[in-house]
Amino acid sequence: MKENQNIEWKQSWRDEYLKWICGFANAEGGTLVIGKNDQGEVVGVEGAAKLLVDIPNKVRDILGIVVAVNLHTQAGLDWLEVVVDAYPSPISYRGEYHLRSGSTKQELRGAALDRFLLRKLGRHWDGVPVPYVTKADLDPLAIKNFRKLAAKSRRLGVDALAESDAVLVEKLHLTEGPYLKRAATLLFHPDPEKFTSGATVKIGLFQTDSALLYQDVVGGDLFTQIDKTLDLLQTKYLRAGISYEGAQRLERLPVPEEALREAVINAIAHKDYGALVPIQISVYDDKLMIWNAGALPPDWSMERLMGKHPSQPANPDIARTFFLAGRIESWGRGIDMMCRTCLDYGSPAPKFDCDSTGFWVEFAFAAPELTEKTSVKTSVKTSVKTSVKTPVEILRILGLNPNLTLTEVAAEIGKTPRTIELATAKLVKEGKLKYVGPQKGGHWKVLA
Repeated sequence: MKENQNIEWKQSWRDEYLKWICGFANAEGGTLVIGKNDQGEVVGVEGAAKLLVDIPNKVRDILGIVVAVNLHTQAGLDWLEVVVDAYPSPISYRGEYHLRSGSTKQELRGAALDRFLLRKLGRHWDGVPVPYVTKADLDPLAIKNFRKLAAKSRRLGVDALAESDAVLVEKLHLTEGPYLKRAATLLFHPDPEKFTSGATVKIGLFQTDSALLYQDVVGGDLFTQIDKTLDLLQTKYLRAGISYEGAQRLERLPVPEEALREAVINAIAHKDYGALVPIQISVYDDKLMIWNAGALPPDWSMERLMGKHPSQPANPDIARTFFLAGRIESWGRGIDMMCRTCLDYGSPAPKFDCDSTGFWVEFAFAAPELTEKTSVKTSVKTSVKTSVKTPVEILRILGLNPNLTLTEVAAEIGKTPRTIELATAKLVKEGKLKYVGPQKGGHWKVLA
């Protein structure tokens, strides 16, 4: 037998091992064995009779719980078995909260501690009531958009959709007594960051891990974030392959739209908003990576996630509203759907990973196949290199009219917005061009 989620071996007793007992009590329970080495071999423990009395008393006095301590003898060597039950309420060791995770003990802090305490109390982060915000503060346009989506999905009754905004929010279970829940501020408030820092999506185009070419930050209610994020990815960040059927021009993104939509919506729906960190989407020449501060459900592994599993949302109130709007399903099929969709599309299946920082989804881009009937857009980098006149034209146009947007510059030159953005980024890096003032309302200054 090896050490695992429910078993820990120690050669001797130390009072600090109360932390391990605390970790077992806060997880699934388990057994702390005293008198075995790391290989599980009995080495014996001195003073076993005294420890039979001391350990239960210390556990009771410091942790406030009761454990069973059993004495065993093998080949003349005594060893102890401390059996710990899982406790429904949070257990602390001198104000610290520890959790058994795999074969390790983790001290919970920050957002992880908040999430743990809420779960132990039968609550979720998005279900916590928020003072100083009322139904009148919610955005009527956001609620109107939800009504349209819910009517189309047919997952919410006609009678509920006919109710006033205030009553509809109640029927969505987004209130607790006189208060709105956190989920309501994220779903329907025009500025969710007023209540939750980092409730945004950051998108960046990277040449290398350290070379950021340009970026966008998407805010607003969560439904708006979904739509704007997908629109930006498909129109600004992803290069489409071009093919022709007769005179008709067809564009093909490197990631199937359905899989990309599922990944973005999952990141927004299952994010750990208590971490106060934006979702981050990094786009490279050969891949797209989506990261959010979410975590797997307690005691889940990546193997379980990749197999058949039930839906267990991190934010049930947000997930329920998304479901009623037809944005997500409730069967835990998202991972399998993304993989199948990519493979059917001719792209590699996405990769998934979860570490101590959060959850990753990576889409690798398939190399385009050139045929007599198919041509593929050259990369932005190649376009910039092969078009020597483009940087000169950008400097000339912005010198005459520094208030133009890059989209307007692209129209003037007759190039794609992406080509202009890359060329402009290069000019800024070379010190030939500078943007002065705020992102909105500023202007360009030609330095060369």
